[in-house]
Parts: sequence; structure tokens; C-alpha cells
Amino acid sequence: MIDSRTLETILLDQKNELEAREQEALCHRPEEALVEINSPQAQVVIGVRRSGKSTMCYQALKQRGVHFAYADFDDERFKGLQAEQLNDVLEVLYKIYGDFQYLFLDEIQDIDGWHLFVNRMLRQKMHVIITGSNAKLLSGELATHLTGRNKEISLYPFSFQEFCDMKGVDTKSVATKETAFRRAAFDEYMQQGGFPELLIIEDKRHYINTLVDNILKRDIEQRYKIVYKAAFEQMAHHLLNISPSIVATQEITDLFHFKSLHTTKNYIDYLKQAYLLVGVPKYATKSKLRTVQEKLYAVDVAMMNMRENAFSPENLGWRLETIVLIQLLRKCKLNGWDICYLKERSGECDFLVCQGNQVQQCIQVSYDISNEKTRNRELNGLKTAAQVTKCNNLLLLTDHTYEDTTHEGLDIKIRPVHEWQ
Repeated sequence: MIDSRTLETILLDQKNELEAREQEALCHRPEEALVEINSPQAQVVIGVRRSGKSTMCYQALKQRGVHFAYADFDDERFKGLQAEQLNDVLEVLYKIYGDFQYLFLDEIQDIDGWHLFVNRMLRQKMHVIITGSNAKLLSGELATHLTGRNKEISLYPFSFQEFCDMKGVDTKSVATKETAFRRAAFDEYMQQGGFPELLIIEDKRHYINTLVDNILKRDIEQRYKIVYKAAFEQMAHHLLNISPSIVATQEITDLFHFKSLHTTKNYIDYLKQAYLLVGVPKYATKSKLRTVQEKLYAVDVAMMNMRENAFSPENLGWRLETIVLIQLLRKCKLNGWDICYLKERSGECDFLVCQGNQVQQCIQVSYDISNEKTRNRELNGLKTAAQVTKCNNLLLLTDHTYEDTTHEGLDIKIRPVHEWQ
């Protein structure tokens, strides 16, 4: 049990840390508009650790000018805090902040039974904003215990636009100098990725190593009581090394000597729930066929090359494809769309943007199409996608090519990723 005096010290420290952000240059993010702070539903912001969830919620609350109380449970001093003490936390928050109707709870998933407390707050007409880095623990438990009284908002590391905003790079001017600076910024983004703190941290490799280690050990192994920890961690790093790739669960089971396919599937699911990996289903017109042959991606390109013993740091095509996917996920979450990939005998297409069963756009990604064979392969992939889906909104994204072309009667736009974003 943590005594009230200690709770007050922790929460006062956290209040001071939060207020210090007012002096920082912070990036406003589109997801702020999704936070309905006056809703009777809990606003649940989920994403990988260190993606900026706390800052985004803080800015959404400050922008609306409301008085709120704040508690961050991702604090080692809260270790051992039990759900029955959450009311003690609430009492101390009233002492520190005075009266409030808005409660901001950061990484509350670490407290077993937290959902019962949140449910009580909602019944008492409190407006609750929650962040967390485990999709199942948050959305699953909320769905079970709050019976739909929650809205889920996904947040990913910085987009290229946000990366440029923080670095002061002009993303609109077509002047030669600004275009060159933007091009240089994208090259940096391709290597560094979008984790906000990497903009100011010099030892980027240590940062990513520590982040991945915390996700594996704290968010997954402790929570799910993983028995074969070494094999699980080896599998996680292997999947990051080969991403993006279609996962063969039997091959993974044999490679790491897991007892069953069920174990392998659970382990992969844990990695997705903690947002270390992101899955894209295979396109099919029947729902049950979209549950097989999932393609896995790292949540950010930093996970691909900044870990110890990273295996695929130089594959620029994979990196560009990953950047495109995460940007599509941002856009699709805002618009209520889904993403699939297409794989047919006659060809493949990296991404299909879907609204229900209707395909809105077919997108192919290739780093360099200067080689005629590569160019034709990518254009033929879009042709296959158009034939299968009956969608003629076709886009080929590259590192630097800007062109409008026609391929076998199909109009296709070719754009650099840094301009498309």
C-alpha cells in the first residue's frame, strides 16, 4: 500500500512535469480533434509507447480550456498500487487540483481492475481521458465492463508532416531551396522514423533498444506471464527483421521450437496488441478469408534499423513501404476506412484502401522505378488490382518520381512519398 503523503508527492511532481510542457514547442496533431472531451464516453487513446499520446491528450484538453486533473501510472513510484487505492488517488487529486470534471489518466492499464474505477467515474458524470499502450487490455476490458461507453483513438509516431513541423521545414513551398530541404528531411525521416523524442536524443540506438526491451518485458512478458522469454524475444526481433512479410505460423513454430501453433499465434497477437507490430489482412470479398495470411509491419522504421543486431537496415523499399502503411493507418483511422493487401497469381498490390467491400484506392510502393522491369512490375500490380477490385483510382508511390502515365488503358499517378503525405 502507498500512503497518502507519498501519493501526494508523486502527483504533485507529475503536475509540475505536465505544466512544464507549456514552455516546450509541441506539435499539434490531427488526432486532437477526435478527442470529445465533453462526451459521456471514456476517450481512450491507444498506441505504441513513446508515440506522444500524453502530449496529444494534454494539448486537446488545454486547447478546450478545461480544468483537469492528471495522474500518470507509468511511474515506478506507483509500483504495487492496487485498484482499491485508486480512490485514494482521486482524493489526493481533489486536494491538489480543487474541483474538476475532467480526469486524465495516463497508462492506467498497469493497474489491475482499473476499469471498475473508470466505470464509477463515468457513472458520476466525470469526463475521462485515458491513454495506454496495450490495445486488448484497454479496448477489450472497456468493451466488457463499460458496455460501449468508450471511444478509441489510435495514435502513431510522427508523420513526415509532423516531423517537418518540429524541425521547422517548409512542406508547401516549391522553391528550389525549400524543396531540397524537404527532400533532405525525408531522407532523415526514412532512417530515424517518427518517435518524437528521437528529434532531441543523440543516442538513438540506445533509446530504441530500451523502448523495445520495455515493450517486450513490461507490456507483454509480465502481463501475459510468458514462460519461454528468450525464445519469445528472439521471435519478436526476427519478425521485426523480416518485416514487412507474410507470416507463416508453422515456420515460426518450428524455428523457435514452440509447443503449438496456438502459442505462436498468441505471441504474435501480443506483439500487435502492444503496437510493436501492425498487421494488414489479405484482400478478399468474404470476411473469413481476410483472417489468413496476414502481413506484418514494424510500427515505425526506427524499429527496423536501430535495434541491436538489426538485420534489414538498408532495404529502402521495405522502409518506404512501412512509412506508407503507417501514414495510411493515420488517414484511415480518421476516415473510418480499412487497409488490405492484394496477392493474386497474376500480380500483387501493396495496399487497397477499402470502405466496407468497396475499394476506394489501389496503392503500389516502390523505392526506385528507373529500371524498366521494376516499373512494369509495379504498374502491372496496379493493373491486377484494378481488374480484381474494379477500382480505377491507382497510385504508385516512389522515393522521387513525379509523373502521370497510362498503362494498358489505365490512368496511373506516380508520386514521391514525401509529397503525397
